[in-house]
Amino acid sequence: MPDDGFHVFDTTLRDGAQREGITLTVADKIAIARLLDAYGVGFIEGGWPGANPKDTEFFERASRELALKHARLTAFGATRRPGVRAADDPQVAALRDSGAPVVTLVAKSDGRHVERALRTTGEENLAMIADTVAHLRAHGQRVFVDCEHFFDGHLYDPGYATAVVRTAAEAGADVVVLCDTNGGMLPERIGRIVAEVRAATGARVGIHAQDDSGCAVANTLAAVDAGATHVQCTANGYGERVGNADLFSVVAALALKHGRDVLPAGCLAETTRVSQAIAELVNIAPATHQPYVGVSAFAHKAGLHASAIKVDPDLYQHIDPALVGNDMRMLVSDMAGRASVELKAKELGVDLGGDRELLGRVVDRVKRMEQDGYSFEAADASLELLLRAELGRPARYFTAESWRVITERRADGGGITEATVKLDVGGDRVIATAEGNGPVNALDRALRAAAEGAHPALSGFELTDYKVRILEGASGTDAITRILITFGDGRGEWTTVGVGENVIDASWIALEQAFTYGLLRGERPEG
Repeated sequence: MPDDGFHVFDTTLRDGAQREGITLTVADKIAIARLLDAYGVGFIEGGWPGANPKDTEFFERASRELALKHARLTAFGATRRPGVRAADDPQVAALRDSGAPVVTLVAKSDGRHVERALRTTGEENLAMIADTVAHLRAHGQRVFVDCEHFFDGHLYDPGYATAVVRTAAEAGADVVVLCDTNGGMLPERIGRIVAEVRAATGARVGIHAQDDSGCAVANTLAAVDAGATHVQCTANGYGERVGNADLFSVVAALALKHGRDVLPAGCLAETTRVSQAIAELVNIAPATHQPYVGVSAFAHKAGLHASAIKVDPDLYQHIDPALVGNDMRMLVSDMAGRASVELKAKELGVDLGGDRELLGRVVDRVKRMEQDGYSFEAADASLELLLRAELGRPARYFTAESWRVITERRADGGGITEATVKLDVGGDRVIATAEGNGPVNALDRALRAAAEGAHPALSGFELTDYKVRILEGASGTDAITRILITFGDGRGEWTTVGVGENVIDASWIALEQAFTYGLLRGERPEG
């Protein structure tokens, strides 16, 4: 288990699951818990047993299926109800009987919520906290107390909010967590209040920050600077409204900026992998520009940056990407210079040999094509084919003589699309015709039919994404079309770009390049 002197507490399965668009099955929760445990967090909050059947089932299955190596499973619930003993409250019983070694209790710490939401007195609220903490502690469970709306409550009535912390600590709570439930606080205020509460109570305090002001990570770090030794976060910042403090940003900052050993040895390098794996499980595309773990977190586009990075990557990167399991990427665009192209070519496995004339030629060509509407940032496959052509080593498995598409629309609303392609394949002239669900699908099928005899690997290529962008023309009235096509072959994916006067022209260019690159890729050893 990690050192108990500092807690990394994850609440993805409870608070993170409150994000709009996330619906987790019990199997999803088990899988995410395994990933979080492998990442090395100290505590995993699994949900609220007794409040809904799914969370109750999760704790039942977790006791049988989860062999946690690093983390302790935590159950979430509320203090007893007003006027009822903790020993007699069925929701407290569900927490007690959950099998979780740790319980996190949510308690009201804002007097206005006590009076208007709980409809009880401040004195009874304190009694509810003390009774529930003491009851669970007597049954051998460790207890953390989340002081809901703490910072807003502290601004309204600092004496009462502080009394809630003191009461929880004196009743046996190991940590009293100060919650910015509405997410409206800023770092300076967070730091000041955390320091004041610690001095007034002597309690061990934690921080739970929502991100409504865009400051959840900064607020969490400010609380740590002020003495908090327990941070509550969610994977990728998932959570209600705009979310919570991002687990991966907080952990990386604590480890790499504060020098704290908050994870077991070797786990920090799993940051990017775990972030992306959880994103897949919750069915939300990974955020490309997320700090530390995003695919663009260490991507460089400006030529000035590339020139410096060629000398020393640290000149334009705040950390070595490998520390969090990420990679540096070079983007080639109309902003590119020779250094950008040289570094990107190296990334793609193409050796340009430091030839300044060749590099200049590639830069000029890229800039001309980007002026015409191309974008190579997301189309590495097209860029690699361009580089190989400039080197005089084009990848050529077939050459298109011509192609055409005919779409017939009938009065009854039915219709059919037919494409014909004429190719030179290994010196043989091949003509193939195919029908499809629209012109792009018909071209795809016709091209395969013409070339598959010589290149059977084409049958394993599968279209996984297709994007259309209409670009304004120079006159402001005509337009050109940009198409990005992504294919996969079971080993990985690649993206090509085509630009033309219409969707079909642009699609053909991207499609032809996609098949060419896929065949080239198939000649490389796996891995």
